[in-house]
Amino acid sequence: MTGTTSWSRIVVDAGTERPDAGLLRRLADGEVAVIVLRNLLPDEVFTENLEKVGKLFANASTTAYANGSLTTIGPYLAKYLAEPAAYFAEAQQAKAMLEEAGFDLSERVRSALRDALRLRSMEPAREPDGTEYAASVVRIHADGVRNPLHNDNIMRDAQGTGLALAGLTHQLSCVVCLQECDEGGELRTYQRAWEPADEQYKIPGGLGYDEAVVEGHPCHEFKPQAGDVYLINPTRYHSIERVGGSDRLTMGFFFGFADDELDSAVVWG
Repeated sequence: MTGTTSWSRIVVDAGTERPDAGLLRRLADGEVAVIVLRNLLPDEVFTENLEKVGKLFANASTTAYANGSLTTIGPYLAKYLAEPAAYFAEAQQAKAMLEEAGFDLSERVRSALRDALRLRSMEPAREPDGTEYAASVVRIHADGVRNPLHNDNIMRDAQGTGLALAGLTHQLSCVVCLQECDEGGELRTYQRAWEPADEQYKIPGGLGYDEAVVEGHPCHEFKPQAGDVYLINPTRYHSIERVGGSDRLTMGFFFGFADDELDSAVVWG
């Protein structure tokens, strides 16, 4: 295992070692920028699933904002917080489509993470009536695309919606790099959590926040390689730099905990 105690990444060869028991806690507490798990699954698992999802590009949807766009296969909850019923309907459609294509990467990554992180459970989140959230979302960052500075906090954003996820105590994020781009595409994450006063920096009609909100705060830059599985705390500000050349393809999901024990996780896309 390599890394330092400063705002940086920690790299674990999951094929030969397990992450330290307290590493997930350090990520949740905002002490670690990125946890990179290499060799979490055999190379052929990533190769096969990349080929399967590549056949579904025609089903991708793009949402345009004033300062960027998001292209995904499968719905992402943040887009649907004003209409959760539409999200759940699309989540079911996406699940059927991915299952028909034989895309099982989300399930396999969850199982491997559960073992590596010593979790009792890690399953798709459900509402009290059994309605199931999307288990993952595939993101396509094409040439020239940049994800502006933002943060993700379902406990904040889902307040007032009645969704069960609003009651979580911690939110983390898992990203699987399926294909790396030729240039750019670095994740930049900052040791800076959102505060209510930050809304003055929100970009009207756009994605995220003005870069001034993180001025003076430690930043860590990480360029993922194909096969990397990495974890971040998305409640900290982060961005993805402009992609050059080949598409930057990732599969990801958020995972959260209902209490401070950090041993039973639910996931959603």
